[in-house]
Amino acid sequence: MNMPLPHAPLQHLDQRLSSASNITPHIRITPQSAHIGALISGVNLKQALSAAEVHTIRSALLRWKVIFFRDQHLSHEQQIAFSRQFGELTPGHPVFGHVEGFPELYSIAKHRKANRHSGQAEQRPWTGWHADVTAAHNPPAASILRGVTIPPYGGDTQWTNLAAAYEALSKPLQAFLQGLRGEHRFSAPQGATASQEYLDLVRDNTLISEHPLVTLHPETGEKVLYISPGFLKSIVELSTRESRVLLELLWEHAVSSEFTVRFKWEPGSLAFWDNRSTAHVAPQDIFALEFDRQLYRTTLVGEVPRGADGRASTAIQGNPVLAAHGAAY
Repeated sequence: MNMPLPHAPLQHLDQRLSSASNITPHIRITPQSAHIGALISGVNLKQALSAAEVHTIRSALLRWKVIFFRDQHLSHEQQIAFSRQFGELTPGHPVFGHVEGFPELYSIAKHRKANRHSGQAEQRPWTGWHADVTAAHNPPAASILRGVTIPPYGGDTQWTNLAAAYEALSKPLQAFLQGLRGEHRFSAPQGATASQEYLDLVRDNTLISEHPLVTLHPETGEKVLYISPGFLKSIVELSTRESRVLLELLWEHAVSSEFTVRFKWEPGSLAFWDNRSTAHVAPQDIFALEFDRQLYRTTLVGEVPRGADGRASTAIQGNPVLAAHGAAY
């Protein structure tokens, strides 16, 4: 890991990326929106990358938060090998398990355990948005998602830049948020009733953590609005109404279109995102379509978040998510 950059993080990230690109001119980096997302081409992910290529791809990830690749038809083994070049891999999912024979891989199918709720979840602009597994004491550092079976239309995924969202807040609100912490936990979406299978899995693998509302990115030094809507349930020490009103204000702000990018999947596409500075939302339109959809995800072991005030996150229930080759949870 690199040391945090104390001043003007974006300027330093641009300089780092420019320097990295100079030594790997065959890798093309094409930004996809003003604040987030870049398409990477000119590299074959089936092969082991050089140290310079790893550095360039990591630099692009830190600068653009989510990077995309096309026409990379990887096997399970090749996706795992590619991912390992950027860090240790977690088990597929600490609650919902893994692909049989591949403990580092999680299947994201159209109908998977995580989708098994009955009833209609409350629909708000931020419904479904989340960063991966923020209920854990050390949420994943990054996620890599590979598209295999993709519908001919529909099924797009969106990401938002939570560092840019923080920077866009007023200075008084930024200062106020830096002293607050929130409780993250697994539970069914508000307004929906979870299946018994879901409830049993969550009960047997309970994860509850208290994270700062503003974290300091461990590599870039950026301040991040750490407010994963799918997991963040309340703000510690505020009244129920104060917490709800403030969270809804922040969630609505964080998913504003100006901070987001939308990615249309194709077979062989990969999305690689920094889970410490983004949130994303899975598509809901696929359930109105007859087509199947199958993707596979690997995740990189993360550090315990630390707030802009210097305080680290606190585990309330559950163990850290460790590497897949060690103790799982």
